[in-house]
Amino acid sequence: MKKGFDIRPLEKRDREQWQYIWGEYLYFYDTKLPLETYSKTFSSLIDSNNTSQNCLVAHSGETLHGLVHYIFHADNWETTDVCYLQDLFTLKKMRQKGIATALIQAVYKAADSNGTPSVYWMTQDFNQKARRLYDQVASLTPFIIYQR
Repeated sequence: MKKGFDIRPLEKRDREQWQYIWGEYLYFYDTKLPLETYSKTFSSLIDSNNTSQNCLVAHSGETLHGLVHYIFHADNWETTDVCYLQDLFTLKKMRQKGIATALIQAVYKAADSNGTPSVYWMTQDFNQKARRLYDQVASLTPFIIYQR
């Protein structure tokens, strides 16, 4: 334990709390997803045969405080896979305790263990609080994202 929490992989027993936390993350980004998407995503994240889609959670005992989803995938510019840190969220009452930093560091460790040195993510320009943290743990790139 460090700072009153620990980091571990998502487990089947976490479904309700995971869904709540991910829902809060989606709400922050003014997004809603159907229950079917939650179910499919959760099943993929806890499937030990699916090593590309992953989730780590910050917890104290049985209580989850935050989560990070990350995906290993091939990259045409690298000889190894790369790691996309897709979702990172800490519940409001647990912020400023080092949880987000610990979750990012845990993804870095998982990526290193996977032989995947490159970890990347994106955030919205207005997310200034998160960007202050990201500036401390990673390098900002000049890329602009387009989406269909």
